[in-house]
Amino acid sequence: MPCNPRRYLPVFTLFAYSLGLAFAGHTQAEPPQQPNILWIITDDQRADSIAAFNQIRTGKSESALGYVSSPNVDRLVAEGVTFINAYNQSPACAPSRSVMHSGRYPHRRGVYGFELHHANNKDIYRPSIPQNLAAAGYQTARSGKLGERTIQWNGSGVNWKNTYYQQDLGSVRDPGLVGHTDWINEPVWQREPRGHNLHLFFDDGEHVVFFNPSKGEMSPEDLAIAKAAFERLDMMPHYKPGEETPYGNMVLAGVSSRSAGFTRDGYHVRQLKQYLSSPNQTYETKWGATLTGADPSKPQFLHLGFDFPHTPVVPPASFREQFMERDYNIPGPAPGEIESFPPTMKRVFQTKQSDHFTDAEKLQMIRDYYAFCAYGDALVGEAVDAFKAYSEANNQPWMILYVCGDHGWRLNEHGMVSKFLFYALDLNNPIVVVSSDKEAWPAGKVVDGLVEFVDMAPTFYAAAGIDTTGPEFDHLDGLDLAKVMSGEASRDYVLAEGWWVSGPRASIRTKEYAFSMKVNPTRTAGDDMDWPLDKTLEEVEPMFFDLRIDPGETQNLAFDLRYAGVVTAMRNKLEDAVIRDGRIEVDWRNGLMGKVFRLEGVAPKFGGHDRKLELPYVEPTPIRVGQAD
Repeated sequence: MPCNPRRYLPVFTLFAYSLGLAFAGHTQAEPPQQPNILWIITDDQRADSIAAFNQIRTGKSESALGYVSSPNVDRLVAEGVTFINAYNQSPACAPSRSVMHSGRYPHRRGVYGFELHHANNKDIYRPSIPQNLAAAGYQTARSGKLGERTIQWNGSGVNWKNTYYQQDLGSVRDPGLVGHTDWINEPVWQREPRGHNLHLFFDDGEHVVFFNPSKGEMSPEDLAIAKAAFERLDMMPHYKPGEETPYGNMVLAGVSSRSAGFTRDGYHVRQLKQYLSSPNQTYETKWGATLTGADPSKPQFLHLGFDFPHTPVVPPASFREQFMERDYNIPGPAPGEIESFPPTMKRVFQTKQSDHFTDAEKLQMIRDYYAFCAYGDALVGEAVDAFKAYSEANNQPWMILYVCGDHGWRLNEHGMVSKFLFYALDLNNPIVVVSSDKEAWPAGKVVDGLVEFVDMAPTFYAAAGIDTTGPEFDHLDGLDLAKVMSGEASRDYVLAEGWWVSGPRASIRTKEYAFSMKVNPTRTAGDDMDWPLDKTLEEVEPMFFDLRIDPGETQNLAFDLRYAGVVTAMRNKLEDAVIRDGRIEVDWRNGLMGKVFRLEGVAPKFGGHDRKLELPYVEPTPIRVGQAD
């Protein structure tokens, strides 16, 4: 593993002195310092919640739905490079974060959903970003949500804590369990039916808790407590048609029980700031952990994982009030859209549908979502300012990589809420890179080339001066974003695959078209891994959209004969990339190493995953309503 270049004199300088060649005014320059790095990831955040992204795309700061507020991320966009066409590789929290940390596609790492994967099997596991940066001399720390779900398991016991950051400044749960945030879900495994204790904490110290079983009904006592709490905080849970009000976890609107700054996300920022303001000092957190502040003699790699705007969508009152009188365009499904869904999509619709909500409910859902994003934006600004101040006080270069969501969110588009699907709303999450080195990362630059979440790992390694040309990095699937920015590297398409909620589906997307298909009828690892290769188009339940004429992705043209050549080419490339080109699946529960399944004897037919895709031209023709049915 490469060493820290700041610890050694350049080899050429030593050689020159040994030959007596060095003289005044002609000394070898020091190698560049490794920058401090702050990696910010938000949760379930759609791209149109950022005014600067809307400005880039449409020339207007408002989203298609209406008003948004994001002055701090707007400032990052003005100061750095925006990759507006960045896409996640799995539209769910855990697999998306696994992709980011590993730099590998789901089909190459065997992580497709929320499985607890472990680092024991060295045949498939490779060190992640913080491990490699630590080996290169960085001090690594994380605050807030990680959600990557890598565990250490010795066959009899599990280490549930962070396994690869050198310091855990405080996870999602730590401050909550001692009452220092607005809410926390505590899993309860000792009672039947199993479920969660939902704790709510208020500014005056009041503590409300009720038990919500995962199956079955609440007790009358818990139901009364939950009903009173939900009414008090104006919480609106997701519900199905004809269903009585459920007091579950998927709260789509409401107000936080705590003031701004004292929510879960507020504490994530407090934890980061305390670490930066306590150089080489030992301090104790409010939940009893003993930590040591940043070491200014080392470059810092800091991961800040926010919870907002993930459900429960409960912005603090001071931010909610700013949006209460705002009017919004309420989206919904296009005529005939839901009826045209393939079978698996119809099953997803039954669990995530929201078009039966009243207009007042939909409006409040939108208002509170964007209010929550606005609150999060203020916290992003607070963290960025603290990080820059630390770096500049120590005369150190710095880099910030901001990711607008691990995936997106729907606000009744396609008649549904949530994520898990393969629309642009679920997959498109712009990335902004800001640096003290404006020559390397120019201010205000926008890159419209396609980029993927697998690109973050090689970008961090390049910034840290790590040589990734050796075999220990041959597992990386991404591109250095700096090379995409310069035009040195590019791709014609982006990939995604997920097994959660939608069932196993994969997608391929260009700037003009989007295609997705079913890749297996089950979620069983190793079961019929080449299933789609001999199936008809109808059997793989395709969805195909011409983004030139249907950017909202409402008219499925998969069976429109005009596009037969495009659909065939995209399907061939998708199957080549995610099925034929080295696919693995893992049963992570099978023994200490897990059981690895590799698709053998199937070779790529159409170039494999070469990032190149030539498609026949089809004249864009406006779609008549119902034409795609």
